[in-house]
Amino acid sequence: MIRAYLRERLSWILLFVCLQVLLLFVAAIDNAIPFQPILYIAFLSTLVFIVFLAVRYNRETRFYKSLEAWDDTYDLAAIDQPELPFETLAMEMLTLQTERFKRESSMRRMEMEQEKDEIMSWIHEVKTPLTTMQLIIERMEDETLKSRLMYEWLRIHLLLDQQLHQKRIPFIENDLFIETALLEPIIHNEIRALKSWCLQKGIGFDVSLEVTEVLTDAKWLGFMIRQLLTNAVKYSEASDIIIESVLVDGHAQLTIQDFGRGIDPKDLPRIFDKGFTSTTQHHDSAATGMGLYLTQKVADALFIRIRVVSTPGEGSIFTLIFPKKNEIVHITGM
Repeated sequence: MIRAYLRERLSWILLFVCLQVLLLFVAAIDNAIPFQPILYIAFLSTLVFIVFLAVRYNRETRFYKSLEAWDDTYDLAAIDQPELPFETLAMEMLTLQTERFKRESSMRRMEMEQEKDEIMSWIHEVKTPLTTMQLIIERMEDETLKSRLMYEWLRIHLLLDQQLHQKRIPFIENDLFIETALLEPIIHNEIRALKSWCLQKGIGFDVSLEVTEVLTDAKWLGFMIRQLLTNAVKYSEASDIIIESVLVDGHAQLTIQDFGRGIDPKDLPRIFDKGFTSTTQHHDSAATGMGLYLTQKVADALFIRIRVVSTPGEGSIFTLIFPKKNEIVHITGM
């Protein structure tokens, strides 16, 4: 801040120095003016000027120091009251812009809420005929056609479910309910939902749960597991998917391992980016680039870390690392 203040007052400092040099120069060339008293005057005035700068520095930078330390809460009360005219002008403009930003943010949030409600209402309306379609398909006698139709039905169901949760995620803090969740029923429900797809592709599951329960939101954990299992099934053929849970350093870890096509090493840093599909399989029109993005968003809200290890052609291992029980207070606020 001192350097910035000196740069701001550089023109005044240069003017003072030039005046002192001019005074000494006149005294030096004019024999009628005694040089030593003028030199003494220049020295004293320089000391006074330095003290003046120091005093003015504390007063003129108090407002800007508080502005520099201002956080992103948009609380103008955290900024010191302006004392100088230009500080007052800056504060007035800052207040106007902050109020305008708050109004626009509030309006945008209301629009998002309305859009979310409309889309969720539409999705729930669509689910009714989808349920009817499922019942009709299950009564079909042609097993081949039944299997194909059930696969297409499942794809629509998963896309709608993903869209529904995508609209809920911006407001996830209002929907969290932290409890002791049993892993086995959550995992089995998600496997059961993918049963027809797995039978069609010849995929089985090997589930081994050393840790049987975790402290988290069961509904949103189910969504995360659904996205990871959907990816595992989508990119695997005639193989098993291994699901294991272990306790490591006090952290429960849930691992989902597939033996599918794997992920290219250069793609790993980007797999959680919104809309990213793949650089090696860029032509894959079935990929939406949203599943892992939404999974990461939910994981952040639940303080769950996701670790990924993958080898192209051999498969991928996704590990959910849950927070310790004493760390969960950050979510609950207790």
